[in-house]
Amino acid sequence: MEKYLFKKREEYSKYFLWIISMIGWTVILLSGFHIEKVDDFLIFILLVVFLFISEYYPMPIWKGFTSVSFPLVYILYLAYGFPAMSITYAFVILLVYIFRRRPLRIILFNPAQLVLSFFASLYMLQLFHPMIERLIEISTVRGITEYLFLLCFFSIFNNAIVDILHLIRPQLYSVKMWKQKTLTELSSAAVSLVYGILLYLLGGLDRGEVDIFSYFSFFSPLVGFSLISSTITRLKREKKRMKALFSMTTELNQMLPTKEWLSTLKKSFNELIKVEASILWIKEEGEWRLRFQDGRTVPGFSVRTVTLEGFEEIRKPTLYTYGKKEDGIATECFEKDLKTFVYSPLVVENEAVGMFIVARSLTKSFEDHEVQSIATLANQLAVNIKTRMLITEKEKRIILEERNRIARDIHDGIAQTLAGAVMKLETAEKKFSKHPIETKKLIEESIKGLRESLKEVRESIYALRPYPTERVGLTTAISNKIEDLRQEYNQAIYFVIRGNEIQLSPMAEKVLFDTFQESIHNSIKHSMASKIDILLCYQTENILLKIKDNGKGFSLFQAMLKARNQPHFGILQMNDAADKINASLQIDSKEGAGTIVTMNIPKMGLEGGDIVDQAYASR
Repeated sequence: MEKYLFKKREEYSKYFLWIISMIGWTVILLSGFHIEKVDDFLIFILLVVFLFISEYYPMPIWKGFTSVSFPLVYILYLAYGFPAMSITYAFVILLVYIFRRRPLRIILFNPAQLVLSFFASLYMLQLFHPMIERLIEISTVRGITEYLFLLCFFSIFNNAIVDILHLIRPQLYSVKMWKQKTLTELSSAAVSLVYGILLYLLGGLDRGEVDIFSYFSFFSPLVGFSLISSTITRLKREKKRMKALFSMTTELNQMLPTKEWLSTLKKSFNELIKVEASILWIKEEGEWRLRFQDGRTVPGFSVRTVTLEGFEEIRKPTLYTYGKKEDGIATECFEKDLKTFVYSPLVVENEAVGMFIVARSLTKSFEDHEVQSIATLANQLAVNIKTRMLITEKEKRIILEERNRIARDIHDGIAQTLAGAVMKLETAEKKFSKHPIETKKLIEESIKGLRESLKEVRESIYALRPYPTERVGLTTAISNKIEDLRQEYNQAIYFVIRGNEIQLSPMAEKVLFDTFQESIHNSIKHSMASKIDILLCYQTENILLKIKDNGKGFSLFQAMLKARNQPHFGILQMNDAADKINASLQIDSKEGAGTIVTMNIPKMGLEGGDIVDQAYASR
C-alpha cells in the first residue's frame, strides 16, 4: 500500500510539473507573436546581462540563496512590455539551469513557473489598478504602490506553485523547511521592495531620456553585491567544507587503532556534505559486510537481502539516478523517495576494500565539488580500512608467534620435566622391592622436578592472564605499578601525564608498559636510584614515554653485550618490541650520571590539546 501511494504521488507531481510547464510555455510562446521592436538595444543587452548575473549568482539571504532579480524584470516589463520581458526572462532562466545541469523537467518548469507567476500578478494588478488610480493622485506614490502590489502578488503565486509541488511530491516537506524557504523569499522580496522604492524616488523613469550609464549606475550596485556576496559565500562554504574534511580525516586517523573508529564517520559526515542516507560496505576475508548505515535506509535489510554484484567493477566515483538499469543495490537499501546515489569505491593498490554509497531525494543534486569530497573521504577510508586490516593481521601474527613460543617453552620445559619424572617413577616402581634407597632417591628427584614444573605452569598461567593495560588502561596500569613499588621499596617516584589522553592499540600499550616496567626495575635494582621521574606525554606528532633516574648509570655498550646472553626483557628485547610498533627507543646513560630511557610512538593526523599535568609523588 505504501509503495502504491508513493508511486501515485510521484506521478501526480510529474503531472503538476508538466501542466505548469505547458501553461507557462504557452504564455511565453504566445507572447512571441506580440513582441515589438526593441529600442535602445545596448540598454536591453545590459539589462539581460545583469539579469543573468543576478540569477546565476544568487544572493545569500537568511539561511539560503535567492535571486533578487525582480527589479530588473520589472524594468524590462516597463521599458519593453510583457512579451519581450517574458521571452527574455524565460531564456535567461533556461540558460542558467542548463549551465547548472539541472534535469530537463526542472529546466522547463522553472522559467514557465516564473513567467506564469508574473503574468498572474499582472492580471491581479489590473483588477486593483482603477482603485489605486482613484485613491492615489501622486504619480510617484502610485507607482510605488503598484510595484508593491505586483511584488506581493508575484511572491504569493510563485511560492504557492512551489509549495503545492512540494506537498504533492512523496519527499518530506516539513514545516521547518517551509518556514525557512518562506523567510528566505520574504528577505528577497524586502530587498526588491527597497530597490523598487529607490527606482521611483530617484525618478529614473520620469526624466525623459535615460542612457545606458544611468541604468548601469542604478543596477550595478545590486548586481555587484549579488555577485560578490555569492562568490564570498561560496568561498566560505568551500573553506568550511575543506576544514570539515580535514577534521574528519584527522579524527579517523586518531580513532584508527580503536574499534570505534567508524563512529567518527557517522558523527562528522553530515558536517561535510548534507545527505539523507549513507551506507558503507567493507570487504573482509573475501566477503562484503555491512559496517555502517545512517539516515533513511530500509529498516532490517542485510547482506542476505541485497545483491552485491558489480562492486568489483566500479573503480571511480559514479553518479546514478533512480530508475536507471544500473542504479545497483542502492534502491534495495535506501527508501524509495531517494533518487540520486553516489557510489564511491574504496580502492588501495587496485584492490577494492569497500564501497561507500550516499543518497539524496532530488535528482542530479550532487555537484562536482561534493562528489570530489566524497571521493576524498572514500580514499581516506580505504587507507584506514587497509591499515586496520594490516594492524589486525600483524596482531594475529604476533599472537600466533606468542602461542608458538609458549608451545615451544612447554615442550622444552614442562613436558621434558614431566617426561623425566614419569620415567624416574616408573624406574622407582621396578626397583621398589630390591633397592629401596635408590627408589627413595628417584622419588625425591621426581617430586623436585614436579615442583619445578608446577612453578612453571603457574608462571605460564600468570603470563596468559589479561595484561594490566587491557584490564585498566595504560595510565592506570602505570599508576598502580608505581604505587606497588613505592610500598615495596619506599622509593621516590614521580609520574606526570601531559596532553589529552587517547586510546592506543593493545600492542602499543603493552610495549609502553613493558618498557616502563623494565626501566623502573633496572633503576631500582641495578642503578640504586633515589629518585625516578616518569613522563607520559601525548604530543601532536607522537606519544612520548620518558623514564629518568639519578642512579649510578652504566655503559650502554657493555650492557648490550651482556643482554645477548640474558633471557629476560632487556635492552635488545625493548628494541625488538619498539620495532614491532614502529617506535623509536633511545637510552642515554653514563656511569655515575644516571639513565634516561625515551620511547617515541608516532601517530597520524592528531592535534595536540591543552597540557594538563597530573603529578603523583610521595610526601
